Amino acid sequence: MHNSVLVVDNEKKMCHLIAMALEMEKIKVQTAHSGLEALKKLQVNQFDVVVTDLKMTPMDGLALLKELKLHYPSVEVLMMTAFASQETALEAMKMGAHDYLIKPFEMDELIIRIKRLLEQIRIREEYSSLKSEDRGNIYYKSIVGKSQGMQRIYNLVEKIKDTDATVLIRGESGTGKELIARVLHENSSRSDQPFIEVNCAAVPETLLESELFGHEKGAFTGAHKEKPGKFELAHQGTIFLDEIGEMSLETQAKLLRVLEDKTFYRVGGVNALRVDTRIIAATNRDLPGMAESGKFREDLYYRINMFPIVLPPLRERKEDIPELVWYFLNKMETGMIDKNAMHVLMEYHWPGNVRQLQNMLYRASIIANTIITPEELPKELTAARSTADGTDEKNMSGLFNPDDVNFQIPARFQLDAYEKKLILAALKQGEYNKTKAASILGVTRRRLYSLMDKHKIDHATKTEKRSNS
Repeated sequence: MHNSVLVVDNEKKMCHLIAMALEMEKIKVQTAHSGLEALKKLQVNQFDVVVTDLKMTPMDGLALLKELKLHYPSVEVLMMTAFASQETALEAMKMGAHDYLIKPFEMDELIIRIKRLLEQIRIREEYSSLKSEDRGNIYYKSIVGKSQGMQRIYNLVEKIKDTDATVLIRGESGTGKELIARVLHENSSRSDQPFIEVNCAAVPETLLESELFGHEKGAFTGAHKEKPGKFELAHQGTIFLDEIGEMSLETQAKLLRVLEDKTFYRVGGVNALRVDTRIIAATNRDLPGMAESGKFREDLYYRINMFPIVLPPLRERKEDIPELVWYFLNKMETGMIDKNAMHVLMEYHWPGNVRQLQNMLYRASIIANTIITPEELPKELTAARSTADGTDEKNMSGLFNPDDVNFQIPARFQLDAYEKKLILAALKQGEYNKTKAASILGVTRRRLYSLMDKHKIDHATKTEKRSNS
Protein backbone atom coordinates (compact mmCIF):
# COMPACT_ATOMS: atom_id res chain seq x y z
CA MET A 1 0.00 0.00 0.00
CA HIS A 2 1.66 3.20 -1.21
CA ASN A 3 -0.95 5.58 0.17
CA SER A 4 0.11 8.28 -2.29
CA VAL A 5 -1.75 10.81 -4.43
CA LEU A 6 -0.89 12.63 -7.64
CA VAL A 7 -2.60 16.02 -8.12
CA VAL A 8 -2.87 17.24 -11.73
CA ASP A 9 -3.97 20.79 -12.62
CA ASN A 10 -2.80 23.51 -15.01
CA GLU A 11 -3.22 25.97 -12.14
CA LYS A 12 -0.05 25.69 -10.04
CA LYS A 13 -1.69 27.48 -7.12
CA MET A 14 -4.48 24.89 -6.93
CA CYS A 15 -1.93 22.04 -7.03
CA HIS A 16 0.05 23.69 -4.21
CA LEU A 17 -3.02 24.20 -1.99
CA ILE A 18 -4.22 20.62 -2.37
CA ALA A 19 -0.72 19.24 -1.81
CA MET A 20 -0.33 21.25 1.41
CA ALA A 21 -3.68 20.03 2.71
CA LEU A 22 -2.82 16.39 1.97
CA GLU A 23 0.63 16.68 3.55
CA MET A 24 -0.98 18.01 6.74
CA GLU A 25 -2.98 14.75 6.80
CA LYS A 26 0.29 12.79 6.39
CA ILE A 27 -0.70 11.62 2.90
CA LYS A 28 2.15 11.34 0.41
CA VAL A 29 1.54 13.64 -2.54
CA GLN A 30 3.14 14.82 -5.76
CA THR A 31 1.91 17.37 -8.29
CA ALA A 32 1.86 17.70 -12.07
CA HIS A 33 0.80 20.74 -14.10
CA SER A 34 -0.35 18.89 -17.23
CA GLY A 35 -1.65 15.51 -18.30
CA LEU A 36 1.60 14.75 -20.11
CA GLU A 37 3.67 15.54 -17.00
CA ALA A 38 1.37 13.31 -14.99
CA LEU A 39 1.95 10.35 -17.34
CA LYS A 40 5.72 10.84 -17.07
CA LYS A 41 5.52 10.75 -13.26
CA LEU A 42 3.40 7.60 -13.38
CA GLN A 43 6.16 5.87 -15.36
CA VAL A 44 8.58 6.17 -12.43
CA ASN A 45 6.28 6.38 -9.39
CA GLN A 46 3.36 4.39 -8.03
CA PHE A 47 0.20 6.20 -7.00
CA ASP A 48 -3.06 5.02 -5.52
CA VAL A 49 -5.15 8.04 -6.51
CA VAL A 50 -4.92 10.68 -9.22
CA VAL A 51 -6.84 13.90 -8.57
CA THR A 52 -7.11 15.70 -11.90
CA ASP A 53 -8.78 18.76 -13.33
CA LEU A 54 -11.06 18.21 -16.33
CA LYS A 55 -10.27 21.38 -18.29
CA MET A 56 -6.53 21.27 -19.16
CA THR A 57 -4.31 21.71 -22.21
CA PRO A 58 -2.89 20.14 -24.27
CA MET A 59 -4.36 16.93 -22.75
CA ASP A 60 -7.66 17.36 -20.91
CA GLY A 61 -8.83 15.31 -17.92
CA LEU A 62 -10.90 12.84 -19.95
CA ALA A 63 -7.93 12.07 -22.21
CA LEU A 64 -5.73 11.56 -19.16
CA LEU A 65 -8.40 9.34 -17.60
CA LYS A 66 -8.47 7.20 -20.75
CA GLU A 67 -4.68 6.75 -20.63
CA LEU A 68 -4.76 5.93 -16.92
CA LYS A 69 -7.41 3.24 -17.33
CA LEU A 70 -5.52 1.78 -20.27
CA HIS A 71 -2.05 1.65 -18.72
CA TYR A 72 -2.67 1.99 -14.94
CA PRO A 73 -6.10 0.37 -14.34
CA SER A 74 -5.60 0.00 -10.58
CA VAL A 75 -5.19 3.77 -10.07
CA GLU A 76 -8.39 5.48 -8.92
CA VAL A 77 -9.27 8.84 -10.44
CA LEU A 78 -11.08 11.73 -8.78
CA MET A 79 -12.11 14.42 -11.28
CA MET A 80 -12.29 18.17 -10.49
CA THR A 81 -14.06 20.65 -12.73
CA ALA A 82 -15.70 24.03 -12.79
CA PHE A 83 -17.24 23.27 -16.17
CA ALA A 84 -19.19 20.14 -15.36
CA SER A 85 -22.59 19.30 -16.59
CA GLN A 86 -24.20 16.12 -15.38
CA GLU A 87 -23.48 14.51 -18.76
CA THR A 88 -19.76 15.34 -18.56
CA ALA A 89 -19.47 13.99 -15.02
CA LEU A 90 -21.32 10.80 -15.95
CA GLU A 91 -19.12 10.40 -19.01
CA ALA A 92 -16.07 10.52 -16.75
CA MET A 93 -17.57 7.92 -14.38
CA LYS A 94 -18.49 5.68 -17.32
CA MET A 95 -14.86 5.85 -18.42
CA GLY A 96 -13.77 4.72 -14.97
CA ALA A 97 -13.48 7.80 -12.76
CA HIS A 98 -14.35 6.99 -9.18
CA ASP A 99 -15.86 10.34 -8.26
CA TYR A 100 -15.99 14.01 -9.17
CA LEU A 101 -16.03 17.39 -7.41
CA ILE A 102 -17.43 20.65 -8.72
CA LYS A 103 -15.22 23.73 -8.26
CA PRO A 104 -15.24 25.63 -6.01
CA PHE A 105 -15.32 23.06 -3.24
CA GLU A 106 -14.35 22.96 0.42
CA MET A 107 -10.88 21.52 0.96
CA ASP A 108 -12.23 19.43 3.82
CA GLU A 109 -14.63 17.75 1.41
CA LEU A 110 -11.78 16.81 -0.92
CA ILE A 111 -9.71 15.44 1.98
CA ILE A 112 -12.66 13.35 3.23
CA ARG A 113 -13.22 11.85 -0.21
CA ILE A 114 -9.54 11.06 -0.75
CA LYS A 115 -9.25 9.42 2.69
CA ARG A 116 -12.37 7.40 2.03
CA LEU A 117 -11.00 6.33 -1.34
CA LEU A 118 -7.64 5.31 0.10
CA GLU A 119 -9.41 3.20 2.70
CA GLN A 120 -11.51 1.54 0.00
CA ILE A 121 -8.35 0.76 -1.97
CA ARG A 122 -6.80 -0.85 1.11
CA ILE A 123 -9.88 -3.02 1.60
CA ARG A 124 -10.06 -3.89 -2.09
CA GLU A 125 -6.44 -5.07 -2.17
CA GLU A 126 -7.08 -7.49 0.68
CA TYR A 127 -10.45 -8.35 -0.83
CA SER A 128 -9.00 -9.30 -4.24
CA SER A 129 -6.14 -11.30 -2.67
CA LEU A 130 -8.70 -13.88 -1.53
CA LYS A 131 -8.85 -15.21 -5.09
CA SER A 132 -5.29 -16.49 -4.86
CA GLU A 133 -4.97 -17.32 -1.16
CA ASP A 134 -6.26 -20.34 0.72
CA ARG A 135 -7.46 -18.88 4.00
CA GLY A 136 -9.41 -21.94 5.08
CA ASN A 137 -13.13 -22.14 5.58
CA ILE A 138 -15.15 -19.36 7.20
CA TYR A 139 -18.62 -19.89 8.65
CA TYR A 140 -21.35 -17.73 10.12
CA LYS A 141 -23.80 -19.51 12.39
CA SER A 142 -26.86 -17.96 10.77
CA ILE A 143 -25.84 -18.96 7.21
CA VAL A 144 -25.94 -22.56 5.97
CA GLY A 145 -23.70 -23.77 3.16
CA LYS A 146 -20.18 -25.10 2.61
CA SER A 147 -20.03 -24.81 -1.18
CA GLN A 148 -17.28 -22.94 -2.97
CA GLY A 149 -19.77 -20.27 -4.02
CA MET A 150 -20.80 -19.61 -0.42
CA GLN A 151 -17.20 -19.63 0.78
CA ARG A 152 -16.53 -16.78 -1.62
CA ILE A 153 -19.44 -14.89 -0.06
CA TYR A 154 -18.15 -15.58 3.48
CA ASN A 155 -14.69 -14.34 2.52
CA LEU A 156 -16.11 -11.12 1.13
CA VAL A 157 -18.24 -10.58 4.22
CA GLU A 158 -15.22 -11.21 6.42
CA LYS A 159 -13.26 -8.50 4.63
CA ILE A 160 -15.84 -5.72 4.56
CA LYS A 161 -17.87 -6.35 7.74
CA ASP A 162 -15.86 -3.90 9.87
CA THR A 163 -15.84 -1.08 7.34
CA ASP A 164 -18.38 1.60 6.49
CA ALA A 165 -18.21 0.72 2.80
CA THR A 166 -21.53 0.81 0.96
CA VAL A 167 -22.53 -2.68 -0.17
CA LEU A 168 -24.88 -3.75 -2.98
CA ILE A 169 -26.20 -7.29 -2.59
CA ARG A 170 -27.57 -8.76 -5.81
CA GLY A 171 -29.29 -12.06 -6.33
CA GLU A 172 -32.52 -13.76 -7.26
CA SER A 173 -35.50 -13.73 -4.91
CA GLY A 174 -35.06 -16.18 -2.07
CA THR A 175 -31.26 -16.36 -2.13
CA GLY A 176 -30.86 -14.69 1.28
CA LYS A 177 -29.97 -11.06 0.59
CA GLU A 178 -31.48 -9.82 3.85
CA LEU A 179 -29.62 -12.55 5.75
CA ILE A 180 -26.28 -11.38 4.33
CA ALA A 181 -27.12 -7.78 5.21
CA ARG A 182 -27.87 -8.76 8.81
CA VAL A 183 -24.64 -10.77 9.04
CA LEU A 184 -22.68 -7.75 7.81
CA HIS A 185 -24.30 -5.60 10.50
CA GLU A 186 -24.12 -8.13 13.35
CA ASN A 187 -20.41 -8.73 12.75
CA SER A 188 -19.49 -5.04 12.43
CA SER A 189 -18.49 -2.39 14.93
CA ARG A 190 -22.06 -1.07 14.61
CA SER A 191 -23.63 -4.30 15.87
CA ASP A 192 -24.89 -2.71 19.11
CA GLN A 193 -26.66 0.01 17.11
CA PRO A 194 -29.93 -0.26 15.12
CA PHE A 195 -30.37 -2.34 11.97
CA ILE A 196 -33.19 -0.63 10.09
CA GLU A 197 -34.75 -2.34 7.09
CA VAL A 198 -36.78 -0.59 4.40
CA ASN A 199 -38.45 -2.61 1.63
CA CYS A 200 -38.64 -0.03 -1.13
CA ALA A 201 -41.10 -2.18 -3.09
CA ALA A 202 -43.53 -2.46 -0.16
CA VAL A 203 -43.87 1.26 0.57
CA PRO A 204 -46.00 3.35 -1.85
CA GLU A 205 -43.81 5.78 -3.76
CA THR A 206 -45.80 8.74 -2.41
CA LEU A 207 -44.81 7.72 1.12
CA LEU A 208 -41.28 6.41 0.55
CA GLU A 209 -39.55 9.80 0.88
CA SER A 210 -41.29 10.42 4.20
CA GLU A 211 -40.49 6.87 5.29
CA LEU A 212 -36.78 7.35 4.57
CA PHE A 213 -36.24 10.96 5.62
CA GLY A 214 -39.17 11.73 7.94
CA HIS A 215 -41.40 14.78 7.81
CA GLU A 216 -42.14 17.95 9.72
CA LYS A 217 -45.48 18.73 11.31
CA GLY A 218 -47.89 20.07 8.68
CA ALA A 219 -45.68 18.98 5.76
CA PHE A 220 -48.72 17.40 4.10
CA THR A 221 -52.31 16.45 4.88
CA GLY A 222 -52.30 14.09 7.85
CA ALA A 223 -48.85 15.11 9.10
CA HIS A 224 -50.11 16.09 12.55
CA LYS A 225 -46.70 15.82 14.18
CA GLU A 226 -43.08 15.54 13.16
CA LYS A 227 -41.81 12.08 12.41
CA PRO A 228 -38.19 10.91 12.19
CA GLY A 229 -37.34 8.85 9.12
CA LYS A 230 -35.53 5.54 8.84
CA PHE A 231 -32.19 7.27 8.27
CA GLU A 232 -32.49 9.09 11.60
CA LEU A 233 -33.50 5.86 13.33
CA ALA A 234 -30.45 4.14 11.83
CA HIS A 235 -28.01 6.78 13.14
CA GLN A 236 -24.69 5.10 14.04
CA GLY A 237 -26.16 1.81 12.83
CA THR A 238 -27.02 0.26 9.47
CA ILE A 239 -29.86 0.93 7.06
CA PHE A 240 -30.81 -1.87 4.66
CA LEU A 241 -32.55 -0.66 1.50
CA ASP A 242 -34.14 -3.80 0.08
CA GLU A 243 -35.41 -3.79 -3.52
CA ILE A 244 -33.68 -0.48 -4.20
CA GLY A 245 -34.40 -0.94 -7.91
CA GLU A 246 -38.04 -0.03 -7.21
CA MET A 247 -37.13 3.46 -5.98
CA SER A 248 -38.24 6.43 -8.14
CA LEU A 249 -35.68 8.68 -9.81
CA GLU A 250 -36.74 11.58 -7.58
CA THR A 251 -36.12 9.63 -4.38
CA GLN A 252 -32.88 8.28 -5.84
CA ALA A 253 -31.63 11.86 -6.19
CA LYS A 254 -32.27 12.48 -2.48
CA LEU A 255 -30.54 9.21 -1.57
CA LEU A 256 -27.54 10.26 -3.63
CA ARG A 257 -27.18 13.36 -1.46
CA VAL A 258 -27.05 11.21 1.68
CA LEU A 259 -24.33 9.08 0.11
CA GLU A 260 -22.33 12.13 -0.94
CA ASP A 261 -22.38 14.26 2.21
CA LYS A 262 -24.42 12.34 4.82
CA THR A 263 -27.09 15.04 4.98
CA PHE A 264 -30.79 15.17 4.10
CA TYR A 265 -33.94 17.20 4.70
CA ARG A 266 -37.16 15.99 6.23
CA VAL A 267 -40.20 16.42 4.02
CA GLY A 268 -41.27 20.01 4.64
CA GLY A 269 -38.05 20.79 6.49
CA VAL A 270 -35.62 23.66 5.92
CA ASN A 271 -32.70 22.49 8.09
CA ALA A 272 -30.25 19.89 6.83
CA LEU A 273 -29.83 16.91 9.16
CA ARG A 274 -26.57 14.99 9.32
CA VAL A 275 -26.54 11.23 9.89
CA ASP A 276 -23.87 8.60 10.43
CA THR A 277 -25.19 5.34 9.05
CA ARG A 278 -23.88 2.54 6.89
CA ILE A 279 -25.93 1.85 3.76
CA ILE A 280 -26.49 -1.68 2.47
CA ALA A 281 -28.72 -2.06 -0.58
CA ALA A 282 -30.16 -5.14 -2.27
CA THR A 283 -31.97 -5.91 -5.49
CA ASN A 284 -33.04 -8.77 -7.73
CA ARG A 285 -33.25 -6.38 -10.69
CA ASP A 286 -30.69 -5.77 -13.43
CA LEU A 287 -29.42 -2.44 -12.10
CA PRO A 288 -26.66 -2.02 -14.73
CA GLY A 289 -29.27 -2.46 -17.47
CA MET A 290 -31.68 -0.10 -15.70
CA ALA A 291 -28.92 2.50 -15.37
CA GLU A 292 -28.12 2.14 -19.06
CA SER A 293 -31.77 2.67 -20.03
CA GLY A 294 -32.27 5.61 -17.66
CA LYS A 295 -34.58 3.80 -15.24
CA PHE A 296 -31.98 4.03 -12.45
CA ARG A 297 -29.54 6.89 -11.85
CA GLU A 298 -26.11 5.98 -13.13
CA ASP A 299 -24.29 8.10 -10.56
CA LEU A 300 -26.25 6.43 -7.74
CA TYR A 301 -25.52 2.98 -9.16
CA TYR A 302 -21.79 3.72 -9.26
CA ARG A 303 -21.87 4.79 -5.62
CA ILE A 304 -23.89 1.93 -4.13
CA ASN A 305 -21.95 -0.62 -6.17
CA MET A 306 -18.75 0.13 -4.20
CA PHE A 307 -18.59 -3.47 -2.94
CA PRO A 308 -20.92 -5.80 -4.84
CA ILE A 309 -21.91 -9.17 -3.39
CA VAL A 310 -23.65 -11.46 -5.88
CA LEU A 311 -25.43 -14.39 -4.23
CA PRO A 312 -25.49 -17.63 -6.23
CA PRO A 313 -28.90 -19.22 -6.87
CA LEU A 314 -29.54 -22.55 -5.16
CA ARG A 315 -29.33 -24.44 -8.47
CA GLU A 316 -25.66 -23.40 -8.68
CA ARG A 317 -24.79 -24.69 -5.19
CA LYS A 318 -26.76 -27.90 -4.97
CA GLU A 319 -24.10 -29.47 -2.76
CA ASP A 320 -25.52 -27.26 0.02
CA ILE A 321 -29.02 -28.75 -0.26
CA PRO A 322 -28.49 -31.69 2.18
CA GLU A 323 -27.17 -29.39 4.91
CA LEU A 324 -29.98 -26.91 4.28
CA VAL A 325 -32.55 -29.71 4.52
CA TRP A 326 -31.18 -31.04 7.81
CA TYR A 327 -30.91 -27.49 9.17
CA PHE A 328 -34.54 -26.65 8.40
CA LEU A 329 -35.89 -29.98 9.66
CA ASN A 330 -33.88 -29.65 12.86
CA LYS A 331 -35.11 -26.08 13.28
CA MET A 332 -38.71 -27.22 12.86
CA GLU A 333 -38.04 -30.11 15.31
CA THR A 334 -40.04 -32.46 13.14
CA GLY A 335 -39.60 -35.21 10.62
CA MET A 336 -36.82 -36.90 8.71
CA ILE A 337 -36.28 -37.44 5.02
CA ASP A 338 -35.58 -40.56 3.01
CA LYS A 339 -32.87 -40.82 0.39
CA ASN A 340 -35.29 -40.89 -2.56
CA ALA A 341 -36.87 -37.63 -1.46
CA MET A 342 -33.40 -36.12 -0.98
CA HIS A 343 -32.49 -37.15 -4.53
CA VAL A 344 -35.62 -35.38 -5.79
CA LEU A 345 -34.57 -32.21 -3.97
CA MET A 346 -31.05 -32.44 -5.38
CA GLU A 347 -32.32 -32.70 -8.95
CA TYR A 348 -34.88 -29.89 -8.84
CA HIS A 349 -33.90 -26.47 -10.28
CA TRP A 350 -35.38 -24.34 -7.41
CA PRO A 351 -36.57 -21.14 -9.12
CA GLY A 352 -37.57 -19.79 -5.68
CA ASN A 353 -34.18 -20.70 -4.20
CA VAL A 354 -33.64 -21.30 -0.46
CA ARG A 355 -36.94 -19.70 0.55
CA GLN A 356 -38.83 -22.13 -1.70
CA LEU A 357 -36.91 -25.08 -0.21
CA GLN A 358 -37.73 -23.98 3.34
CA ASN A 359 -41.44 -23.51 2.61
CA MET A 360 -41.64 -26.84 0.80
CA LEU A 361 -40.01 -28.71 3.70
CA TYR A 362 -42.38 -27.09 6.19
CA ARG A 363 -45.38 -28.26 4.15
CA ALA A 364 -43.96 -31.75 3.57
CA SER A 365 -43.05 -32.27 7.24
CA ILE A 366 -46.64 -31.53 8.27
CA ILE A 367 -48.05 -33.98 5.72
CA ALA A 368 -45.49 -36.72 6.43
CA ASN A 369 -45.51 -36.32 10.22
CA THR A 370 -42.31 -38.35 10.58
CA ILE A 371 -40.54 -39.34 7.35
CA ILE A 372 -40.64 -37.23 4.20
CA THR A 373 -40.77 -39.37 1.06
CA PRO A 374 -41.29 -38.31 -2.57
CA GLU A 375 -45.02 -38.78 -2.05
CA GLU A 376 -45.13 -35.80 0.32
CA LEU A 377 -43.28 -33.50 -2.08
CA PRO A 378 -45.11 -31.15 -4.48
CA LYS A 379 -45.87 -32.62 -7.89
CA GLU A 380 -43.65 -30.12 -9.71
CA LEU A 381 -40.65 -31.60 -7.89
CA THR A 382 -41.43 -35.24 -8.64
CA ALA A 383 -42.83 -34.84 -12.17
CA ALA A 384 -39.38 -34.74 -13.76
CA ARG A 385 -38.04 -37.72 -11.87
CA SER A 386 -39.18 -41.33 -12.03
CA THR A 387 -39.15 -43.24 -8.77
CA ALA A 388 -39.98 -46.58 -10.38
CA ASP A 389 -36.85 -48.27 -9.10
CA GLY A 390 -38.61 -50.91 -7.02
CA THR A 391 -37.79 -49.13 -3.79
CA ASP A 392 -40.40 -49.11 -1.03
CA GLU A 393 -40.24 -45.40 -0.19
CA LYS A 394 -42.01 -45.94 3.12
CA ASN A 395 -39.45 -48.49 4.24
CA MET A 396 -36.94 -47.40 6.86
CA SER A 397 -34.15 -48.76 4.65
CA GLY A 398 -34.85 -45.79 2.40
CA LEU A 399 -33.75 -43.32 5.05
CA PHE A 400 -31.03 -40.87 4.12
CA ASN A 401 -27.87 -42.69 5.15
CA PRO A 402 -24.06 -42.38 5.03
CA ASP A 403 -23.83 -44.77 2.06
CA ASP A 404 -25.77 -42.30 -0.07
CA VAL A 405 -23.47 -40.47 -2.50
CA ASN A 406 -25.07 -37.14 -1.49
CA PHE A 407 -24.80 -37.69 2.25
CA GLN A 408 -23.34 -34.85 4.31
CA ILE A 409 -23.46 -34.49 8.07
CA PRO A 410 -24.83 -31.00 8.75
CA ALA A 411 -22.81 -28.65 10.92
CA ARG A 412 -25.59 -28.54 13.53
CA PHE A 413 -26.38 -32.28 13.57
CA GLN A 414 -27.55 -33.60 16.97
CA LEU A 415 -27.20 -37.36 17.25
CA ASP A 416 -29.54 -37.85 20.20
CA ALA A 417 -32.30 -35.85 18.55
CA TYR A 418 -32.18 -37.95 15.39
CA GLU A 419 -31.87 -41.20 17.32
CA LYS A 420 -35.14 -40.31 19.04
CA LYS A 421 -36.74 -39.55 15.68
CA LEU A 422 -35.63 -42.93 14.33
CA ILE A 423 -37.19 -44.73 17.29
CA LEU A 424 -40.48 -42.85 16.88
CA ALA A 425 -40.45 -43.58 13.14
CA ALA A 426 -39.85 -47.31 13.76
CA LEU A 427 -42.67 -47.44 16.32
CA LYS A 428 -45.05 -45.83 13.85
CA GLN A 429 -44.00 -48.10 10.99
CA GLY A 430 -44.36 -51.16 13.24
CA GLU A 431 -47.87 -50.05 14.22
CA TYR A 432 -46.56 -49.42 17.77
CA ASN A 433 -45.70 -53.10 18.20
CA LYS A 434 -42.45 -53.03 20.17
CA THR A 435 -41.23 -56.33 18.72
CA LYS A 436 -41.73 -55.09 15.14
CA ALA A 437 -40.14 -51.74 15.94
CA ALA A 438 -37.10 -53.43 17.46
CA SER A 439 -36.78 -55.64 14.36
CA ILE A 440 -36.93 -52.60 12.05
CA LEU A 441 -34.16 -50.95 14.05
CA GLY A 442 -32.10 -54.14 14.20
CA VAL A 443 -31.99 -54.24 18.01
CA THR A 444 -33.46 -56.48 20.68
CA ARG A 445 -36.75 -55.65 22.33
CA ARG A 446 -34.88 -55.05 25.61
CA ARG A 447 -32.51 -52.64 23.82
CA LEU A 448 -35.52 -50.80 22.36
CA TYR A 449 -37.01 -50.35 25.84
CA SER A 450 -33.66 -49.02 27.06
CA LEU A 451 -33.52 -46.51 24.20
CA MET A 452 -37.10 -45.44 24.88
CA ASP A 453 -36.20 -44.82 28.51
CA LYS A 454 -33.12 -42.87 27.44
CA HIS A 455 -35.21 -40.55 25.28
CA LYS A 456 -38.13 -40.47 27.74
CA ILE A 457 -40.54 -42.04 25.25
CA ASP A 458 -43.58 -43.12 27.25
CA HIS A 459 -44.11 -46.89 26.97
CA ALA A 460 -47.83 -46.45 27.66
CA THR A 461 -48.37 -43.92 24.90
CA LYS A 462 -49.80 -45.42 21.73
CA THR A 463 -49.51 -48.98 23.07
CA GLU A 464 -49.37 -52.06 20.87
CA LYS A 465 -52.40 -52.79 18.75
CA ARG A 466 -52.66 -56.27 20.28
CA SER A 467 -52.42 -56.77 24.01
CA ASN A 468 -50.47 -60.03 23.61
CA SER A 469 -47.83 -58.58 21.29
